[in-house]
Amino acid sequence: MYRYKTKRPFHFRLIMKIKLRYLVPSLLVLSSGSFAASHAVEARGDAMGGTGVVSANYLTAPFYNPAIVAIYRRNDDAGMILPSIGFTYDDPDDIAGTLDDIGGLIDRLSGGDASVAPELQNHLDDLQGTEINANIGGAVAFGIPNKYMSMNLFGKTYAEVYAAPAIETSGATVLQNAQRSTVDIVTVAVTEVGLSLAKYQTFMGQHVSFGISPKLQYINTYVYEASLENYDITDADKNGKGDTAINLDFGALWFYGPLRIGFAATNLISKDIQTARVASNIAGKSDLQYAYKLGPQYTVGVGVIGDYLSVSADLDLNEEEHYTGFDDNTQMLRIGGEIDLRQMKLRAGYKKNLAYSDSENTFTAGAGVAILGLEVDVAGSYTNSNAMGAYINFLASY
Repeated sequence: MYRYKTKRPFHFRLIMKIKLRYLVPSLLVLSSGSFAASHAVEARGDAMGGTGVVSANYLTAPFYNPAIVAIYRRNDDAGMILPSIGFTYDDPDDIAGTLDDIGGLIDRLSGGDASVAPELQNHLDDLQGTEINANIGGAVAFGIPNKYMSMNLFGKTYAEVYAAPAIETSGATVLQNAQRSTVDIVTVAVTEVGLSLAKYQTFMGQHVSFGISPKLQYINTYVYEASLENYDITDADKNGKGDTAINLDFGALWFYGPLRIGFAATNLISKDIQTARVASNIAGKSDLQYAYKLGPQYTVGVGVIGDYLSVSADLDLNEEEHYTGFDDNTQMLRIGGEIDLRQMKLRAGYKKNLAYSDSENTFTAGAGVAILGLEVDVAGSYTNSNAMGAYINFLASY
């Protein structure tokens, strides 16, 4: 174990009984990168750009680097996160707004108003090649630091929702194309329960800690096809498929005074997941089925972690794949900092998905308030007016 000398104060079931036009604001994870790779769902780290490989604490360590479970302060006997909640959405082409407009235009054109045909065609063209995604998640943790073997019992759940319009172009009229077009929706929901174990030691005069997190994962996938006319997705959760897996995370940390260098490896046991096969409601259209890859992610971090000021950066060493057929790969660069004023903490950060050269920058900010062993952290992320996120933590320490 390592103690600071200074003192410092879920299987997930998707709520799919909503309409697609409300999907994004209702679910509000990852091409925007907010949950990318780590799926941390933790307001303190998310406020600092999603960093945590060297800047996490013993309570949040299982979500970033299990080695940090062994790094705590003299007055830290136990603590818990109950709970942490976060959501993000990324709708760069305003698909939700376009679908709202299309529904009314189809009704008018079906009723004989031919004047709306050009506008409807323009909207169909706008939907070509677009995607929308939303992510939601939560986490809990109970940490027991000690000099023999520090432990943290944790659980987290997150869902990634992707939707892509499939626009028909071979019809004789605009109305036929619109009526044969669909929005294809695929979701993965992962629930994890695990135990992080970590040990601090000195090796050849160097301060190091190592940690592992064996965990049980319950994975659900859902597939749904919605028409542009009637996109009620009440039955979306019926096309589901579940799977269970055992996985492992690993972490290491070296530090000298405030300088830290860390390494984290998550989901070391790869798993390829096939969704259920769903027959299309459109004659001649192929069945819907997707593949999802849950594979290792390797991240390095470096930072200066002080009593009053912390600055750190994390970099994913490999590009992580998710669903086949979607532009959802991630390889994140994260930078963040924190000013600690004891009862008040101010945080800010930056992140970018390096998997795509045209990905936008995401900026984050947040604050924490700590009183009598209780702490509330809030954070927000902003990429553009159609891609944002929000997070909140409730913590207690004893």
